[in-house]
This record gives sequence, structure tokens and C-alpha cells, in this order.
Amino acid sequence: MDPFRGLGLPRIPGFSELIALLQTQTEALSQLPRTLSDLTGTVRELTEATTMARDTIASAQRIAERLETLVDELEEPVRALRPGIERVGRVLDDPAVDTVPETLRRIHDDLMPLVHGLRQAQTRVGSVTGLLRRRPPEEDDGY
Repeated sequence: MDPFRGLGLPRIPGFSELIALLQTQTEALSQLPRTLSDLTGTVRELTEATTMARDTIASAQRIAERLETLVDELEEPVRALRPGIERVGRVLDDPAVDTVPETLRRIHDDLMPLVHGLRQAQTRVGSVTGLLRRRPPEEDDGY
């Protein structure tokens, strides 16, 4: 017990406070190896992540270089195709192109029966011709 307590005098730290302070410091020092070990592990993980990021960046750079080479190779032929593509675009923009499917349908509807009829006629003519070729020639009776 502090004999000067309650008299308004400043308190002088005693032996118990010094022990408590030393105990706190000792506990903090005892935690230091674990803290250093955790810090070392964290630095190691950071190093691994940095290495992986470096490898990823190097891979992405190689891919970008390959893509650039491909683009360089394709650029000239694609540019050479441009006039032809523009001509095809103008042709396809022509309103007459829109009528092509209907025109083809009408041609099909009109010509297919005619072609079918011609095939049937050809078959009949072929049959008649075959019959005429198989008939023995008639003998001349002398009349």
C-alpha cells in the first residue's frame, strides 16, 4: 500500500509496477521469434508470388510477340482483299440480290415440270427406238 495515497502527491512507481513492466516486455520478447518466423514465411510467399507474376508476364510477352508477328503476316493479304470485299459489298447491296431467292424458286417451279416431261418423253422415245431395233426386218414378198 502506498502511504502517500490520497495526499495529492504524484505517485512514484513501485516494485510491483516494475515487475509488471518487465513481465510485459518479456512476453513481447517471447513472441518475437514467432513473429519473425511469420514474417519470414510471408516474405517467402511474396517472393514466390513475385516469381509467378514474372513468369506470367514473360509468357504474356511471348504471346504478344507471336500475335504481333501473325498480324504483320496477315496485314498485307487482308489489305489486298479490301477492294474485292468492297466490290462484293456493293453487289450485295443491290436490290436485285434480294430477288434472287424468289427468282430461283420460280425457275425451279416452272422448269422442273418441263424437265420431268422431257425425261418422260426421252424415256418413251428410247423405248420406241428399242422396240424398232429389236423387230426383225420385214421380208419383201415381191409385190
